[in-house]
Amino acid sequence: MSRFIAGDDRRQSTLLPNCLDDYVTADNPVRLVEVFVDAFDLATLGFARAVPEATGRPAYDPATLLKIYLYGYLNRVPSSRRLERETQRNIELMWLTGRLMPDFKTLADFRKNNGPAIQATCAQFVVLCRRLNLFSKAVVAIDGSKFKAVNTRDKNFTVAKVEARLAQVEASVARYLAALDRADRQPSDVAEARTARLTEKIAALREQMKDLQAMRQQVEEAPDQQISLTDPDARAMATRGKGTGIVGYNVQAAVDAEHHLIVAHAVTNIGSDRAQLVPMGLLAKEATGCATLTVLADRGYLNGDQVLACEGTGLLPCVPKTLTSNHAKRGLFTGQDFIYDDEKDHYTCPAGQHLTKGAARSDRQSGDDAMDPYSNPKACSSCELKPRCTPTKARRIKRWVHEGVLDAMQERLDRMPDAMLIRRQTVEHPFGTMKAWMGATHFLTRTLAKVRTEMSLQVLAYNMKRMIQIVGVGALITAIRA
Repeated sequence: MSRFIAGDDRRQSTLLPNCLDDYVTADNPVRLVEVFVDAFDLATLGFARAVPEATGRPAYDPATLLKIYLYGYLNRVPSSRRLERETQRNIELMWLTGRLMPDFKTLADFRKNNGPAIQATCAQFVVLCRRLNLFSKAVVAIDGSKFKAVNTRDKNFTVAKVEARLAQVEASVARYLAALDRADRQPSDVAEARTARLTEKIAALREQMKDLQAMRQQVEEAPDQQISLTDPDARAMATRGKGTGIVGYNVQAAVDAEHHLIVAHAVTNIGSDRAQLVPMGLLAKEATGCATLTVLADRGYLNGDQVLACEGTGLLPCVPKTLTSNHAKRGLFTGQDFIYDDEKDHYTCPAGQHLTKGAARSDRQSGDDAMDPYSNPKACSSCELKPRCTPTKARRIKRWVHEGVLDAMQERLDRMPDAMLIRRQTVEHPFGTMKAWMGATHFLTRTLAKVRTEMSLQVLAYNMKRMIQIVGVGALITAIRA
């Protein structure tokens, strides 16, 4: 007789419990999914077919399909085909759907056709968090991260890529022509077969060259001079490592600094973050309901026009300045060594001399882009520190006409010495978590609109898991029902 714990005989007839509910514990997140979805009027949120037709074959309730997707993203099963299989074998999904088993096409069409409604559902969970007074700290951190699209790098074309590939093809043709010439001078059966093979390769390369020349014309005519064949909205984006750029999307997120909840998110195919400070800040301010909101961001968001646009909106941006001058490398004083006096409108240099505003050049820029020059040629001519200051006749400082907003932002940063540490601890781990859930893969959908829908489901699942950790399933269900 075996001394191990024995399992049941597979051929033994058994009866399931009288109630499927016995399989699902009271604190199972699947109960939260049901209560959350059932709390909303899906027709109001904009879901298609939320009101059933009076005639014809009955359709699946959008609430059922939304529950399946939300359960899938909570459990790292975003694929419609995998969800179809799960509905046939997963007891929690059987409980959630009443043993309904929609096919993958029905599930895929639901996600495709209800993008704005799914995004509105994601926003409703943030409203629930706001109702629980979780955003009282009024500080958010924003950042962007690059997510891979379905499109590979070989299926993405820019002017530089096309030129490089044309050069490679031309070099290959020249190499094969030289090999063909050598084969022609060697009369034998092997040389004859080799000549035929080389001729075929040269013909194929010339066809490829024609395709690349046609693609070059298309790329030059494109608005941003970039074309992606698999996902037309995906764009090549640079990353930190050399040669590690990806073709994908730039996902922006604003994360609450207290509970690390994603209060707002957006997806764009523009690789730079420089124009995202105001849009993301306003989205976060609206989501949290705070009259004033401190927004922490890294240097990639530094843009004077964006900081200026925050004035009067209730947004208090905190973005470190970018040091672009090479004076420090040359052993010279940097702009930070010159102290500006707002009342007297002059700079004080390290030697204690004052640099005053001079006459603006007639060809200078006007309006918000204008720069005022400050200098003191007389003091510079006899200054003992001049070798450490400038190799020219006099040191000249340029000041943006709206530099005051940047100075005020720097004062806020000075009062928050740990601001960038808070930013890093707050906003970077949600991206890492969601990428870990996705695995070493890419978005499953194509085009910007559908990718936004997919990202909303990821964010909703992240926020729901985060809230379960903070307050628990039971308290969340009680809050939703209230």
